[in-house]
Amino acid sequence: MKRVHRALVTVTTALAVIGVPAVASAASKDADRGGLQKRLDDVVAAGAVGALAEVRDEHGVWRGASGVAELGKPRPAPVGGRFRIGSITKTFVATVVLQLVDEGRLRLDDTVDRWLPGAVPDGHRITLRQLLNHTSGLYDYVRTLPMPPGPEFLNNRWRTWSPAELVQRAVANPPVFEPPGSAFAYSNTAYLLLGQIVEEVTGQSYGEEIKRRVITPLRLRDTSVPGTSSRIAGPHPHGYVPTGQDSERSLLDYTEMNPSVLGAGGEMISTTSDLNRFFAALLGGRLLPDHLLKEMMTPGVEGGRYGLGLAWWRDTSCGVRVYGNDGDALAYQSWSYLTEDRRHQVTIVLTPDFDGDPDDAVDAFLNKALCG
Repeated sequence: MKRVHRALVTVTTALAVIGVPAVASAASKDADRGGLQKRLDDVVAAGAVGALAEVRDEHGVWRGASGVAELGKPRPAPVGGRFRIGSITKTFVATVVLQLVDEGRLRLDDTVDRWLPGAVPDGHRITLRQLLNHTSGLYDYVRTLPMPPGPEFLNNRWRTWSPAELVQRAVANPPVFEPPGSAFAYSNTAYLLLGQIVEEVTGQSYGEEIKRRVITPLRLRDTSVPGTSSRIAGPHPHGYVPTGQDSERSLLDYTEMNPSVLGAGGEMISTTSDLNRFFAALLGGRLLPDHLLKEMMTPGVEGGRYGLGLAWWRDTSCGVRVYGNDGDALAYQSWSYLTEDRRHQVTIVLTPDFDGDPDDAVDAFLNKALCG
């Protein structure tokens, strides 16, 4: 899933939360290197229970944390903790799809009907390229699901969803534009289809292919594709969602949930270190040949900021273009970016408290990390 936070903030500004002091820690000797720790603390103060970050640049590696791992308890947020990465999953899926293109097993101009006949209306007109860059026009299934703080949301917490079931919820709605390829509209539905296509081509789940092609070769030891497993193994910050109405609103620990509802669009778990290693390898040409990496970095529409599973943040305060992705898994929000020259890199994750909007503070942290 991607960027659902602002809508939730709108309906939860009066949310009451347990007050806890910010607790900061860093793995490097210089805990506040150039003000990074202060800006991470600002993120928590703006609207987070906890936040983790890793920055890589000419000075080395800086890791920091702020806030707490769990509401009402003094344990600091774990610097190297694991978290749900949301839509950053899409970059992993796109990498696998493009590797299959490189092997001649897929073509970017293949249609959905070529691999999943009848899965979506007009599947003969929608290509893999359009699925990858969100120009398919397919309705986003996430819009059909109940969201917090509504009580219906919690009824699905442990439910196992199949990709086909979620796709059917999406296509019960008309396309958001016509014809395919003519505009941009973010659609998690597209990546559910890509996950199914990977399985059709390889005979293995997209999760197994991500593990074989990306996780194992890059030694991403804290990265996983959980499937229907509800737990986050190892050290991790707890994530929360708002629940209840009006004066009864509170935060519910939503760390454990069935991630099949996120699927190939957002189910993965990782760490700041592993995500930095992944994007450095991807943008460094270790996972894709140059011509496909260039395709990945080409926007789907003129003036757009999203290519084939890869996004670029707005130009930074220092005028440097950065590539990567961001993710929203409701209880976890993350950003991972690398400068075009690969000299500066940052990943940050927060667990929102839904009592504020930390976006501006996150932008300030990203600018500080990427521009110095």
